[in-house]
Amino acid sequence: MSEPSATSKRVLITGISGAHAQLIATRLFERGHEVFGIDRRPCPTLPKGIHVYQADIRKRPAADVFRTRKPEVVVHMATTTHYSASRQERLRINLHGTRTIFELCHAHGVSQSVFIGRHTIYGAAPDAPLFRTEDEPPLAVTTFPELADLVAADLYAGTALWRFPALGTAVLRLVYTLGPVQTSTLANFLRGPRVPMLMGFDPLFHFLHDFDAADAVVAAIEHNVRGVFNVCGPPPVPLSTLCRATGRVAVPIPAGLFHRVNGRFGMSKLPRGAASHLCHPVVVDGRAFVAATGFRHQYDADAAMSAFRDSSRD
Repeated sequence: MSEPSATSKRVLITGISGAHAQLIATRLFERGHEVFGIDRRPCPTLPKGIHVYQADIRKRPAADVFRTRKPEVVVHMATTTHYSASRQERLRINLHGTRTIFELCHAHGVSQSVFIGRHTIYGAAPDAPLFRTEDEPPLAVTTFPELADLVAADLYAGTALWRFPALGTAVLRLVYTLGPVQTSTLANFLRGPRVPMLMGFDPLFHFLHDFDAADAVVAAIEHNVRGVFNVCGPPPVPLSTLCRATGRVAVPIPAGLFHRVNGRFGMSKLPRGAASHLCHPVVVDGRAFVAATGFRHQYDADAAMSAFRDSSRD
């Protein structure tokens, strides 16, 4: 990253106790911004000077934070990808929580909102273009039904661009993150010693280093971007390469047996819809974000895979 920003902003991060949110908070704090957060969980590991308000983002105490602290920027990361939660719980957190945050931003005169989304909303399909642009429709509702709540939250965030024109909204669709953090969707997929592959398929996986992901969010804030942007790093790699470089054993499985062995024999348990991602890639075109911010990733794919491999041995 470049030198600390000359213009300090008051930045509120929802879901600040998450590992990636903490990275972003620390980066912003080190660059001279005033940072605080809302989360139902305590977070004693953040640098001194970053205050965390323990509250549910849909309840009155969260609204009081907006009223008293008057944030200029809100980074919304209080969403969940944990499939162990019920569909109703995920909808409550991801869609209803997102709606509440944008309404609070509008009501309290926030200047900029940044919604952290996922590139997987585009869906993995055999007839999709290799590089997905921001104009591509999200197909995950049909190819990966378990992502429906995240798709809905992403689309709702995008409506803020015309519903609340005074609020500069950026929707960032980040590719998978990988590295030392160990808590991302891709890290969870690689958690076990063995990784499933469907026979006859070796799809590309698109990811960027955990630290680059944090820097990309900082860049979006400091450049005050507005719009929907794909955010990616180095070129994608085949799943077989990803397994080998992270010290995992790829296990080819006939498609008809996948759901019988899913979550067994040292492999992570995947939701049913995830099988499509073992067949077809979800790769994005991130040129619009680079043009808007000048963002350049600092870590190549080998560095991200090595960081994950080395950290998982600790």
